[in-house]
Amino acid sequence: MKHSTHIANPDVIIIGSGVMSANLAAMLKRLEPALSLQVYEVTDELAQESSHGWNNAGTGHAGICELSYTPKREADGSVNVAKAIGIFEQFEQSKQFWSYAVASGMVGHPKEFINPVAHLSFVHGAEQVDFLKARHAGMSAHHFFREMEYSTDRAVIGGWAPLLMEGRAEMPVAATRMDSGTDVNFGAISRKLLAWVEKQPGCGIASGHRVVGLKKSGAGWEAQARDLATGKIVRNTARFVFVGAGGGSLHLLQKSGIAESKGLGGFPIGGQWLVCDNPDVVKKHQAKVYGQALDAAPTMAVPHLDTRVLDGKKTLLFGPFAAWTTKFLHKKGRWTDLPGSIKADNLVTLLKIGASNLPLVRYLIQQGTQSMADRMEVLHIFYPAAKTADWKLIDAGIRVQAIKKTDGEAGIVHYGTEVITNSERTISALLGASPGASVSVNIVLEVVKMCFPHLLATDVGRARMKEMIPTYDVDIKLPQHAAEFRAVQQRANQLLELG
Repeated sequence: MKHSTHIANPDVIIIGSGVMSANLAAMLKRLEPALSLQVYEVTDELAQESSHGWNNAGTGHAGICELSYTPKREADGSVNVAKAIGIFEQFEQSKQFWSYAVASGMVGHPKEFINPVAHLSFVHGAEQVDFLKARHAGMSAHHFFREMEYSTDRAVIGGWAPLLMEGRAEMPVAATRMDSGTDVNFGAISRKLLAWVEKQPGCGIASGHRVVGLKKSGAGWEAQARDLATGKIVRNTARFVFVGAGGGSLHLLQKSGIAESKGLGGFPIGGQWLVCDNPDVVKKHQAKVYGQALDAAPTMAVPHLDTRVLDGKKTLLFGPFAAWTTKFLHKKGRWTDLPGSIKADNLVTLLKIGASNLPLVRYLIQQGTQSMADRMEVLHIFYPAAKTADWKLIDAGIRVQAIKKTDGEAGIVHYGTEVITNSERTISALLGASPGASVSVNIVLEVVKMCFPHLLATDVGRARMKEMIPTYDVDIKLPQHAAEFRAVQQRANQLLELG
């Protein structure tokens, strides 16, 4: 369904209709009902790019199973789990906000966008088994992960996830498990929140509109959006602009001309999944299982075998497999996106990154030339008895890896989402990848704190935010707040029907 409501000269213009934009729009309107908002989206339907259900893994990233968030072993053999703890805390804020949206009638039934799915880490080989044991020791010592189980018993692991053990040769294996994981349809929650926003006074959504210009205008910004159906250019101004356009954010940042955009580049990586709909196979697996990183693969390409619940149907997904592309968006991208992003101020950075990341380039070439048999060979690492006839290959979304100067040296941001904000705090844009969607509420909360501090400076504003995110001003990582965290988590889980 195309959306065509327009608000002239609103307080806020939001570009993109994915989970970041949806959360920010809903949060701002709840925090200050008098704010006027205009959303522009290039596709006719909302949340069709990175947030779309099939364009991401749907994992509620909470640091439970993702080995890439705990890669570092200390000199004493322990594993640094600080990153996993931080991601867990941030995902809990997402759950709190979404449960508030359920309780306040902003969105419908939670099963339409979030479902409980156990999260497992699975490894094989003596070295990795030892690593997972050390990781479990570090994780389970924190109150966030105290229920995490660890086992090297093949029968136990087979009970957790039968497909992992079917046809597996004798070898050392280990797994950790927590029942409190989730599967999230980020597109569904985005559309639900924006449907509520569009019904509010002073709010408009115009889909089928590509923002082609962004320039300073007085104390704010003028956005120029082209109606793709008519070709007409719509001009609109706002005091604040939020660029949540996924892969399209880099081009818009460059158009803005802000100093903070200088030197930034982007490298697009396409994704593909193997999908199984065979009910006899699907019913055996009820988990998201993350494994060890493949050689030279970026963090987003760590393989996993996942239960997915999309549009009420359960299926299995395996991947991701990377694909070479020059597009920055899956549906509305253009082959000229990558070359068009190369500017004088980021050319040196891009050349450095190309020279220093040859293994990544080789990996992408190798991925792009894989046969179905090659992909099944990777799947057999997880599910040795998998049959080719049960699986099909589908295209997924595109992630644009942010490339920036770091202390004078080029570097790729392999995970994490960066917020780029100008010094006047009148424009913010998002760059980066996983675990962005999962921690989107925390990210937009930081945008609110930075760019709308006056909304949190009053007792009314603070009370409203406290109602939406009860722990927004509490460091629930600290042991003295463990009981408060449990109480808030239990209420959110009940509202979201997570058990």
